[in-house]
Amino acid sequence: MEDNMARNYCTVTEFFLAGLSQTPELQLPLFFLFTAIYLITVAGNLGMITLIVLSSHLHTPMYYFLSSLSFSDFCQSTVVIPKMLMSFLTEKNIISYPGCMTQLYFFITFGIAECYTLAAMAYDRYVAICNPLLYNVTMSSQIYTSLISGVYIFAMLSSSVNTGFMIRIKFCKLDVINHYFCDLLPLLKLACSSIHINEMLMLSFGTVNIFVPMMTIIISYIFIIVSILRIRSREGRSKAFSTCSSHISAVAIFYGSAAFTYLQPSSVSSMDQGKVSSIFYMTVVPMLNPLIYSLRNKDVIVALKKILHVSRSHMRNIS
Repeated sequence: MEDNMARNYCTVTEFFLAGLSQTPELQLPLFFLFTAIYLITVAGNLGMITLIVLSSHLHTPMYYFLSSLSFSDFCQSTVVIPKMLMSFLTEKNIISYPGCMTQLYFFITFGIAECYTLAAMAYDRYVAICNPLLYNVTMSSQIYTSLISGVYIFAMLSSSVNTGFMIRIKFCKLDVINHYFCDLLPLLKLACSSIHINEMLMLSFGTVNIFVPMMTIIISYIFIIVSILRIRSREGRSKAFSTCSSHISAVAIFYGSAAFTYLQPSSVSSMDQGKVSSIFYMTVVPMLNPLIYSLRNKDVIVALKKILHVSRSHMRNIS
């Protein structure tokens, strides 16, 4: 009996990632599609961070939160997409056990950081629109720095707990992860030991990390909308509502797909459904965020034009 248990609970040194699709005809088109998405994501988010750093008039809490969001989007995409691209080009996409746990840790960290960064941005807009006279006091450099630091500290702690309990799980010889990266649910499918604690942790942290930021966003926007409705100018109201609708739509995509994936027991959820829903918050949302939150902003457009003008002038002087 003990020998059988030892065989079943053998030490796993590597996993095989099944990838997004098993259809041979789709591998190359998917590779080019997600390569383009990744390049746009990297250019958009790193470009936004660079623009905020170089433009002194963008050194405000709102844009510091935007740079934090861009950092989370860039890191989360980089943790997952390059490995996913390999699955389109190789017959067996292998990832080592330490590499898998590392990918899981950073994926959870930046995912949770994005949840709370979105909430902090909503709170920042609430203070700016509803209490403009107190904005400089309420969102002082010490407060917004503490908020951003707190977001990442809590994200790392949450990720450490989930990853730590994942490391304690015994895995079977069946080491094929039915996903394109090391995620919680696909890994739990391979477990030979009890996963009750892991499921409880996943549901608990998932509930807190989705509903607490979501409630913050909803309550902030309720007050924002009430304030906007008091604006007498129709043009002013339409501009404000347009900005809110863009923000809310991106938040809905991110939180909706995350909730659909994680707020259900592993025995109920479908891995194929999980793959599709994760595509939205892993690739589409990070690519769209610079556009949704920044490129429609006049201050950012003005800053970009100034940077381009200075760059052109510098190039002319050199030539």
